[in-house]
Amino acid sequence: MTRPDVPPCCSADDQPAGGLSRRSVLRGAALTGGLAVGGTVFGLPGTAYAAPVIYNPFSGYTITQTWAQHRANGSLGGIDFAMPVGTGLPACGAGTVTNIPNNGTGGNTVTIAHADGYKSQYLHLSAFVLANGTSVARGATVGRSGGAVGAPGSGSSTGPHLHWHMINPSGTRINPLEYVAAHPPTGALPKTTTETTGEPGPACYARMQNWLRLTNGYTGPIDGVPGTNTYAALQRALRGYGYTGPIDGVMGTNSWRAVQNLASGYGYTGPLDGVMGPNSWRGFARFLNLDAWD
Repeated sequence: MTRPDVPPCCSADDQPAGGLSRRSVLRGAALTGGLAVGGTVFGLPGTAYAAPVIYNPFSGYTITQTWAQHRANGSLGGIDFAMPVGTGLPACGAGTVTNIPNNGTGGNTVTIAHADGYKSQYLHLSAFVLANGTSVARGATVGRSGGAVGAPGSGSSTGPHLHWHMINPSGTRINPLEYVAAHPPTGALPKTTTETTGEPGPACYARMQNWLRLTNGYTGPIDGVPGTNTYAALQRALRGYGYTGPIDGVMGTNSWRAVQNLASGYGYTGPLDGVMGPNSWRGFARFLNLDAWD
């Protein structure tokens, strides 16, 4: 995914419309900052909750408003990521989906209820893609981003972006990036050294397969040995980067040119000629090393 060239934007308040507690964020900060013990987070007195596995699906996008900036502007808190309208939104963790149309200033909102009392919410959606009650795995697409001024579902947004926050078991909004930092997923794939060496290898291809598993329907093994199914999924992913050829799993000049186009958003400055050299691979590897594909 490329980093979108859109202006910083945010909602004026991102207040939920009914059904969610509006307790102080200071209490939420205390719960996330100092009471995690042995993998358990304590919310309501006497009640223990297991910490769900959450990752940041949006690490490749520019943050246009931080948690602190949200709070300073009177919001209950959130993180804003600039992205074009219609971008697929992967679930940050497994759970059950509930769609909330026109949720106050937050506009169309999708809630992912995790099995342990935590919730994640994405605001200002342009479209819902799943029915209420759908169970999803981490990485499944749960909606489409929006936020264009005045568009249906945008709420009070001032420009295309995604707003993300979490809610702890006591009903308080918490910072998802702080949560992820405090509860890193276990069993993560190692980062590839291709970002430095410019030479692809099994770790690079394994991360590519995992990216494609999470976003483009790859169902094969994460073994670092790409075959036809891996490359067919890669070609599907490359539709967003200028590839218009067949989805046949056979990589040619046009397929690799689209890879270079993707890599151009991650430091590659060479020609889009479909000939993968060390600099092309370095740029592609920077994308594959995003935390989202761990």
